[in-house]
Amino acid sequence: MKKWAFVSDFDGTISNQDFYWLVIEKYFPEGRDLFKKWKAQELLDIDFLKTVFSSIHQSEEQIIKDILSLPIDDYVPTFVRNVQQQNGDFFVLSAGTDYYIHHVLEKHGIKNVKVFSNEGVFQEKNIHLNIDETHPHFSKRYGIDKSKVIKELKKDYDTVYFIGDSEPDSHPAQFADLTFAKNGLQELLHEKKIPFVPVETFKEVEDYLISKGVLSS
Repeated sequence: MKKWAFVSDFDGTISNQDFYWLVIEKYFPEGRDLFKKWKAQELLDIDFLKTVFSSIHQSEEQIIKDILSLPIDDYVPTFVRNVQQQNGDFFVLSAGTDYYIHHVLEKHGIKNVKVFSNEGVFQEKNIHLNIDETHPHFSKRYGIDKSKVIKELKKDYDTVYFIGDSEPDSHPAQFADLTFAKNGLQELLHEKKIPFVPVETFKEVEDYLISKGVLSS
């Protein structure tokens, strides 16, 4: 077995803004009402995202420009390199789409990172999600079942760390060896009595792992 892996959510965790909010604010103001329906559980997560991402109506050049404007935690590239240089593997696990994740990783020079996410393609001036219901990671609600990915990785690694920020991340947090929680995920895990380390930045994550001897400074 390999020694350890660090798995990170993308939207709101690596990035400081969810991509769907960028789309809603720039191109799809009706998405605010849709967001309320989603949060009221009147809409599945994947249906909410499909609707938002198919409401952009811009050239691929413009969409990529918007993607690259997403702000991220500035320390992420350094953190990823430190993990990789110290016998760890870094993964991105997102219920969004790999379409924008790959563009952001490339912009910031983040390499050798496998992305587990819903497949997205540019088509007819929008981003369309290709959901394979026969895929072993399939989830009717999210498109991808993050818990299944974490459980699969645990077969290959002695220790799997996870970081997330919102409701979809509360499920894989139950199976990771240790979860770092940002924002609303903290309250959710507290309610579920799932242990976690509260953080706001990846620098805090690194400092914690250094204090535990997982990383060296």
